[in-house]
Amino acid sequence: MISYKDHLIKSDSSIKNALKKLNFLAKDAILFVINNNNQLLGSITDGDIRRGFLKGKKLEGNIDGLYRKDPKFIRKEDFDLHKIIALRELNYKIFPVIDNQNVIINVVNFRKLKSYLPIDTVIMAGGKGIRLMPLTTNIPKPLLNVGEKPIIQHNIDRLLSFGINNLWISVNYLGDLIEKHVNNHINKNINVNFIKEDKPMGTIGSLSNVNNFVHDYILLTNSDIITNLDYEQFFLDFIEKDADISVATVPYNVSIPYGVLESTNGHIISLKEKPTYTYYSNAGIYLIKKEILKYLPKNSFFNSTDLIELLINKKKKVVSYPMSCYWVDIGQHQDYEKAKKEIKNIRF
Repeated sequence: MISYKDHLIKSDSSIKNALKKLNFLAKDAILFVINNNNQLLGSITDGDIRRGFLKGKKLEGNIDGLYRKDPKFIRKEDFDLHKIIALRELNYKIFPVIDNQNVIINVVNFRKLKSYLPIDTVIMAGGKGIRLMPLTTNIPKPLLNVGEKPIIQHNIDRLLSFGINNLWISVNYLGDLIEKHVNNHINKNINVNFIKEDKPMGTIGSLSNVNNFVHDYILLTNSDIITNLDYEQFFLDFIEKDADISVATVPYNVSIPYGVLESTNGHIISLKEKPTYTYYSNAGIYLIKKEILKYLPKNSFFNSTDLIELLINKKKKVVSYPMSCYWVDIGQHQDYEKAKKEIKNIRF
């Protein structure tokens, strides 16, 4: 597995060493030149080296004078997703993330990622899956296979594809099995933490015990859903609305097999023949500002719906994000069978 550090090379390195590193990176062949303090100086590709050879450079010589000194980069402190999208649309596929000392702390690769979102994610996986018994007697629901991998792995892989690399997983029932699976199947470059509930905490009560989230925005998602939601668009909508919490919603259609009359004071004013009404249901996916966590009661049972009601009462900005993508909540046996049939046709 390629690490972002494989894209780094010291400014006094030989051309031969640079070519070896570029060859190892294959189609992702670009190196970012750093000094002894790991600060960004420039970038170099095999094309830069070929031009150096044409000018008389030797294989044993160093790369000084060959690398470009105007690389594109993202500065962590003034992160702007719109700038990242602009770079992506200009076909810049790979570029470094630097801190305020110009030290490279990561490399974004849009050949492998859909986006690079500045959010922590909490996957809520502490439930017992009672409605799926006996399947969940010895296996926690997040580890039930849908297609070739468990439900929770579908969630994790989707999140990672958007550059989300700080994951928190809240576990309780058979949590050791979930922890073992995740540790065995996730890239070691990803920061994974487990929130271990010693008692039922509701869907989000366990978050009150976390005080070291990395980012200012937190995505909460149930572990028993499968979706191909575009998390970048969800985040952009959240930012543009300056929301305190955004609730992803799914349409739920209700068809009435009769004519429906609307009347006022006994007078019929309209008639709709067999109408269909659309309502929006909670999809179990939320974006919140980190500061909202202060409203959670400490170490207590608390559901996401409790938080939503609390924030509405406090006049906070609570918005919805209607989803227009695949989504299934695997709560019951028929949902599980549905997901297993549909998964092979879903584009992630």
